[in-house]
This record gives sequence, C-alpha cells and structure tokens, in this order.
Amino acid sequence: MSRWLIERRLSDVADRLKRARAELAVVDEQLAFFAEEADETRLRALVSETPLADRDHHEAQKHADAMARHHADVLASIQELERSQDELLDRLVAESR
Repeated sequence: MSRWLIERRLSDVADRLKRARAELAVVDEQLAFFAEEADETRLRALVSETPLADRDHHEAQKHADAMARHHADVLASIQELERSQDELLDRLVAESR
C-alpha cells in the first residue's frame, strides 16, 4: 500500500475516532442521567408499592439498559478504530524503512 494511501486512511480513522470520542462524552452524560432516573424510580416503586410506580421503574430501567448497550457499542467502535489506527501507523513506519 502506498504511503499517501496509508496517510489518507490514517487521517480518516483519526477523524472518525475524534467523532466517536465526542459521541462517547454525550453518551456518558445520558447514561448517567438514565441510570439516576432508574434508581430514583426504583426507590419510589419500593416505597409506594403501586403497580404504576413499578411500571415507571421498569420503563426507566429499560431506557437505562438501552443506553448502557449503546455506550458499550460506542466503546467497542472506539477500540476498533484505535486498532485500525495502530495497524496503519505500523504500516506507515514499515513504509518509511
């Protein structure tokens, strides 16, 4: 693979990595919010012992679980991009020799 193509791909991966890290920061905040909301509704459900409060807790927990899955997906994407970046950097170094 030519040097300019490696550099182009490396630049693309770096841009994607930057966007993924920015997305992760947003997802972190959202996850914290949904987790806190789920905890609050769980406590309300325990105290009130009503079907409505229990349903509210399950809904809030579903949202928190979905955001946790999304968080894990974004982290996996970042790890894959970092691996790609490392491979491209290795190729670039090998091309330089």
